[in-house]
Amino acid sequence: MTYEAVIGLEIHVQLLTQSKAYCSDSAEYGAMPNTQVSPITLAHPGTLPKHNLQVVEKAITMGLALGCDISRFNQFDRKNYFYADLPKGYQITQDKTPICKGGAVKIKLKDGREKSIGLTRIHMEEDSGKSMHDQDLYDTLVDYNRAGVPLIEIVSEPELRSAEEAYEYVSELRQLVRYLGICDGNMEEGSMRCDANISIRPVGSLTFGTKVEVKNMNSISNVKRAIESEIIRQTELTEQGIEIISETRGFNALKGNTFSMRSKEAANDYRYFPEPDLPPFVVEQSLIDRLQAEMPQLPEAIYAQLKNEFGLSDYDAKTITDDQATAMYYLQLTQHSKNYKAVANWLLGPIKSYLNETASEIAQFPVSFESIAALIALIEEGLLSHTAAAQMVFPKLIESPGLSPLAIAEQLNVIQSQDSDLIDQIVSQVIGQFPEKVQEYKAGKKGLLGLFVGEAMKLSKGKADPKVLNQAMSKALEA
Repeated sequence: MTYEAVIGLEIHVQLLTQSKAYCSDSAEYGAMPNTQVSPITLAHPGTLPKHNLQVVEKAITMGLALGCDISRFNQFDRKNYFYADLPKGYQITQDKTPICKGGAVKIKLKDGREKSIGLTRIHMEEDSGKSMHDQDLYDTLVDYNRAGVPLIEIVSEPELRSAEEAYEYVSELRQLVRYLGICDGNMEEGSMRCDANISIRPVGSLTFGTKVEVKNMNSISNVKRAIESEIIRQTELTEQGIEIISETRGFNALKGNTFSMRSKEAANDYRYFPEPDLPPFVVEQSLIDRLQAEMPQLPEAIYAQLKNEFGLSDYDAKTITDDQATAMYYLQLTQHSKNYKAVANWLLGPIKSYLNETASEIAQFPVSFESIAALIALIEEGLLSHTAAAQMVFPKLIESPGLSPLAIAEQLNVIQSQDSDLIDQIVSQVIGQFPEKVQEYKAGKKGLLGLFVGEAMKLSKGKADPKVLNQAMSKALEA
């Protein structure tokens, strides 16, 4: 029997706020353990939480970007079960009134197909602390710095059908939160985490199988590997007639397989009830309108512009929009040069190589937009070869960004000549050096043209315009 996977993902996104979700403790990552806590974070008796407007705004921004309906009336709830690393013993979350409902994530698959994955909800909640099992031989230590850090949880409909689709879905969301500036998307640091709910069923069946949740995946590639492993495991069990148990499993990245952690909780195990210490709040339309107006350009819109308006290839458009800073740099550079393909080639070629070699961000690139545009223009005008521009002028431009590309090219003596008399003289000299090759060319070996042009370029020390030289050489050989 052939089976298909049914996959739903729960993505926890740690919001980039200065303070925690319900108190003023710092939410900065990387501080010494237990240095960003207060009586509120540690749940001392008599302490009360309070709302954080930035959390609400970032949650709404995410919802608007994904086409969600924004809930006007919002309240928080207590999710009751024991967290070893959350001092209160419960989590403040949203149950009945998630701030965002519906919406979808559009993904692009390797075969070129596009698919829209529906969303169930996005809700606000707080993070737990971090248990550390490798710091002491006998005891588990707990760092409460992360306890109370604001999260949104993005819950998809069970509409993903493969590990590849899940990979693209998480990639799209990570790219989006970075564009919106609400999260850095670093899964390795835990600021974006993914739980996968996976089941299988016979192809054509509409009945869901037994769902298994897989946690502890610290990269997008591991999300894909974990889902692939779990699909294989469930398929093998089903074919052996062994019942699949609803449980929570972890993923061992070294072994590439999932392992059982605990039985799966049911909804009533959480004993949700309204959070008595936080009053409900209403989202005004004016707030939604302001956040919509402040929305930055999103990757999907920039990708479409690069392909449809600028005529870039799918590869170039996707590579440029993968990173917001790169996309913004490209759009700014096109304000100075309308040779959109050349701009892309320089950005993804010499500029990217320099950034990789120096471990720099594009914001640190020392050369101005005007200078890169001027360099492209010199090539377009035939005054500079691409090779000389990339290998000689560009490195000097980085060293001396205050100089113009033309000034550097003149200093290096690499300005191309279109002087017909000089070029004819060089052509005659080369033809005189290779009389036998000339006869072979005239006898039909037209591929020798490259040899003659190459020798002529050497004689000109790269200063002859290749197009003019090529035409002159062809004319002389055919005479």
